[in-house]
Amino acid sequence: MATEDTPLLVADSWLVLDGSVLALDRHVSRFTRSCLETGLAAPEELDRFWREAISALPRTGAWFPRAELAGDPPSLRLRIRPAPPRGEHVRVWVPDAPDPRRSPARKGPDLEALGRLRAEAELHGAQEALLRTADGIVVEAASSSVLWWEDGVLCSPPSEIPALPGTTAALVRDLATAQGIRTARRRRRVEELTGREVWLLNALHGIRLVTGWAGCDATPGSDGHFARWRERVERLRLPLNPPSATRPRQFEVVRG
Repeated sequence: MATEDTPLLVADSWLVLDGSVLALDRHVSRFTRSCLETGLAAPEELDRFWREAISALPRTGAWFPRAELAGDPPSLRLRIRPAPPRGEHVRVWVPDAPDPRRSPARKGPDLEALGRLRAEAELHGAQEALLRTADGIVVEAASSSVLWWEDGVLCSPPSEIPALPGTTAALVRDLATAQGIRTARRRRRVEELTGREVWLLNALHGIRLVTGWAGCDATPGSDGHFARWRERVERLRLPLNPPSATRPRQFEVVRG
């Protein structure tokens, strides 16, 4: 049986609010793809896991479940956790050291190290830590993707830099493209973001506006797009299907 401190091979979390979810299909795809890349889970096993995991999710209350591939031998499990408080604004700390992750494109193996970074950010009066390349290019934050606005263009870091494919950021970019808003991938250092509207995005908080920087000379910009886009994303939540008939599950459910 997997235990709470078992090293994670793959993980994925999403928010459930009274039985509604946002972009769950994107989380399913990302987790499934990462598991298949490890070669440690079969497609039919993952299909069954997701059918039963979605059925097991609570339909009332605020929850932040996490799908995991963990253990030796590896096994699938669903961790059903109460949702932490959500926020709309965030202060970001910029560490001196570059991105410390060993597997930046896969969520799971580096969660402990990223948790330590966020804890260090709190010592600097911030809630998030910025991740950068060795030459200072913005990649993402410890638990969030980064988007920003430049003269009406919605920008994100270059695709060639290894990073987690953020589900909420991808959703927002797709929405922008569908509405005829130009998007671009640009190499930017944090000082080049000064005075710009910068967002952090993840499954728990949705879109958060960066309202302060620590550890650098950058200053936050306006909030001209933020409220409208945050509301637009929140409206995309969909209700989960009713739970299926009770039957023995083929995976471990951990509560708390």
